[in-house]
Amino acid sequence: MMTLRRYAEGDFWLLEAKNTPEMTAKLGGPETPEKLADRHRRYTDPDGFAGGGGMFVVLDGGEPVGTVGYWVREWHGEPVYEAGWGVLPTHQGKGYATSAAKLAVEHAREHGDRAWLHAYPKVDHPASNAICRKAGFELMGECDFEYPVGNPIVCNDWRVAVK
Repeated sequence: MMTLRRYAEGDFWLLEAKNTPEMTAKLGGPETPEKLADRHRRYTDPDGFAGGGGMFVVLDGGEPVGTVGYWVREWHGEPVYEAGWGVLPTHQGKGYATSAAKLAVEHAREHGDRAWLHAYPKVDHPASNAICRKAGFELMGECDFEYPVGNPIVCNDWRVAVK
């Protein structure tokens, strides 16, 4: 059974395991050790996620298989959530990311205070776009995005109502 638990201090190894050229090809490439440490600090900061958002470890029967999270952002002048996920390579292709995205939607509905949860996969990332579709997100269209900061990309804007 798939469950979520809050990302914790001992979960840094998950960030390291996902920080490979293969896992980050659509995200601007691997992060430096300093940026990874900063990400870890943000994920473990209890005040780092407003409005019920957070970063979570995805568990299958207690075994960590990846992470999923959502956080506050402004999109077209409206306060929304943005979601993101990553499944360890050994667990990919088994439906974990779709299940994790669905669990994040449920969590946002139960604990959040925004109307919409968005995801912004690159247009040329078929796996993440399929996850959005299977998790109940509606495709709003293509959009210009920047990720990481300073790296312009074209994404699909997917959203799902959470309030």
